[in-house]
Amino acid sequence: MIQVTGIVPFTLDVVFESSSFIERDETLFADTYTRELQRSQDEFHHRIRMTLMFITRFEATFNLEKKGFRGEEILFAKAVLSNVIGGIGYFYGASRVESPYTRGPVPYWKAPLLTAVPSRSFFPRGFLWDEGFHGLLISTWDLDIELDIMGHWFDLMNVEGWIPREQILGQEALSKVPEEFVTQRNSNANPPTFFLTLQFILRNFANSLMDGDDRLGTLERLYPRLQAWFDWFNTTQIGEESGTYRWRGRDGTTNRELNPKTLTSGLDDYPRTSHPNIDERHVDLRCWIAMAASALSEIAQLLNRNGNRYNNTFLYLSDNDFLDNLHWSPKSESYSDFGLHTDGVVLKRPPAPKTHGHHPQHKPDMIRVVTKAPELKFVDTTFGYVSLFPFLLQLLNPYSPKLGKILKDLQRPEFLWTEYGLRSLGKSSPLYMKRNTEHDPPYWRGPIWINMNYMAVRALDFYSHQDGPYRAEAGKLYAKLRHNVITNIHREYRRTGYVWEQYNDKTGEGQGSRPFTGWSALVVLLMAELY
Repeated sequence: MIQVTGIVPFTLDVVFESSSFIERDETLFADTYTRELQRSQDEFHHRIRMTLMFITRFEATFNLEKKGFRGEEILFAKAVLSNVIGGIGYFYGASRVESPYTRGPVPYWKAPLLTAVPSRSFFPRGFLWDEGFHGLLISTWDLDIELDIMGHWFDLMNVEGWIPREQILGQEALSKVPEEFVTQRNSNANPPTFFLTLQFILRNFANSLMDGDDRLGTLERLYPRLQAWFDWFNTTQIGEESGTYRWRGRDGTTNRELNPKTLTSGLDDYPRTSHPNIDERHVDLRCWIAMAASALSEIAQLLNRNGNRYNNTFLYLSDNDFLDNLHWSPKSESYSDFGLHTDGVVLKRPPAPKTHGHHPQHKPDMIRVVTKAPELKFVDTTFGYVSLFPFLLQLLNPYSPKLGKILKDLQRPEFLWTEYGLRSLGKSSPLYMKRNTEHDPPYWRGPIWINMNYMAVRALDFYSHQDGPYRAEAGKLYAKLRHNVITNIHREYRRTGYVWEQYNDKTGEGQGSRPFTGWSALVVLLMAELY
């Protein structure tokens, strides 16, 4: 106890210091205390000003109040955007790659990468096709950051025009990846979504490209690499017939998977042909190439280059009659992949090997058993995201009856429609919610994915503004789907505190990894109606 005696009036300064006082040059007393207090007040007021600047800039960028959103919804959108920007990281290292010219896996060159990540806790690395979707939101907030990110990614292109689809740089990133997925093979692609980002920038921020510190110069420097990337796709991923394309990387010899995965497509276990071979035709890849050609043509025009060959490629691949001949199934009246296929496949456990003695037997893994021979045909008993790609990438003529059929199918609950968004695979499809192996739960076989729902809402917005017989129907579906997706993501954020990798098609509940402020953050652009 301390007793102080004094004659009033008097002042008394009591100084309490933590154990860190030995690191200070001066005691927090008198003028020193006043100076430190003023510094803290100035810092506090600076943060207030920065917060107000953020609030003002956020509303000027996304106009959510004008869209009718209020209070908690706007705070949610700010948190989502902040997590995307906060998830941008700087990585350094070398990928492990393999090509026909190497004797097994070899290190790529060491290089830096500035990139956003899907999930800082679960996927702390760059993914090629994810990054194109991330760029839609990042470029809306800060165009210079997005151009910097793109520059880093295209610095990873090799002489052939190939970019490794997964960037596992450094020990932290490597620790999160199973060994079998580490090596990147130069025959394997990933959807060229950076063309989607660039098309988005050209259509929304073309004037901004002309301003700022050499933004157009950055695009000029990117252009030769964009050409090389496009040419790599258009030569290495082609099919056997003119105008057809085929994802590489599928295993045609495995009996461990119900349907061999197509990791290169980004849609992993989404059902394709049951027996992969060179006769496959993948409708989604054809549509990606068509979109890329269109974007490259627009970029060439902006840069005063000759982009005729890209425009001609776009016209060739987007010809609806040509598309229908290759990918429209008259039987199901839907767009489909084509190849050697049967629905007669099941997973069964083979008998355990006979052993002598009383040692416990380990159950062998389940293997695929084919109950009906495959034949060359459309994969038309499956309806899901892949069936929508000519619509998603806006290749269909607004007067096409095929568009009307897709809009009708879109609303069918037994197909993709739910109260929470479009599920990835129709309930009527043979592999809906089926495991691909006994250890692999369904991934793109039912759950709701936000990047594809953003693409669907974007397409509905596009067709709702085109003259044609389906304009009004597209507008109605646009309003419903946009509302459902936004409402469910926000509701789950309030319930759990997270934005999720995917959402359950029966309950709307978030599932998969979290926090997942990668492409699920496109909910902010849905709220802002920026496409």
